[in-house]
Amino acid sequence: MTASPRLERIVELTAQELNARLAEALSLYVTAMNYPPGTVEQRAPMWLAHMLREDWRCVVALGERGELVGIGYGYRGAAGQWWHEQVRRGLTTVAPPPVVEEWMHDYFELTELHVLPRAQGRGLGEDLLRRLLDGVHTKHVLLSTPEGPSKAWKLYRRVGFVDVLRHYQFTGDPRPFAVLGRHLPL
Repeated sequence: MTASPRLERIVELTAQELNARLAEALSLYVTAMNYPPGTVEQRAPMWLAHMLREDWRCVVALGERGELVGIGYGYRGAAGQWWHEQVRRGLTTVAPPPVVEEWMHDYFELTELHVLPRAQGRGLGEDLLRRLLDGVHTKHVLLSTPEGPSKAWKLYRRVGFVDVLRHYQFTGDPRPFAVLGRHLPL
């Protein structure tokens, strides 16, 4: 049996373009993460605020009818941002100050990377990741992902992400997370 051809195309969106498709993008996020539908209302203001951050960029995968089947976005991480402060706090408990400063300075925060389940397993996540990070002008990239075996873990390991902080619990979420990092360019 041969694999079906990939029909998705990856494009970069401006903040205005993502804003126009925000409901669709958040629906994709909720589906990919298997979150309850009410998560959309909680996440929308956060995604809108992220679009205003320095060096924000977004890529999406479009299906054959122009529908979103994948999304990735991020921005330059900085002191004062919630995720930055959470990770810094956790990292200071397990690493010496020079290591903390190395990771928490001059990085791109890979905030979201999701592919609809029906489009997974064909390399689309890696294509989105590579396109999103192509041309990012920071020293490295950081991300957080729930602990445990997953397709996301396999992808991040395959492209060279290493452990920065493991089994970390973000405020407000009972699940353990890993913070992974990689020097750029990919």
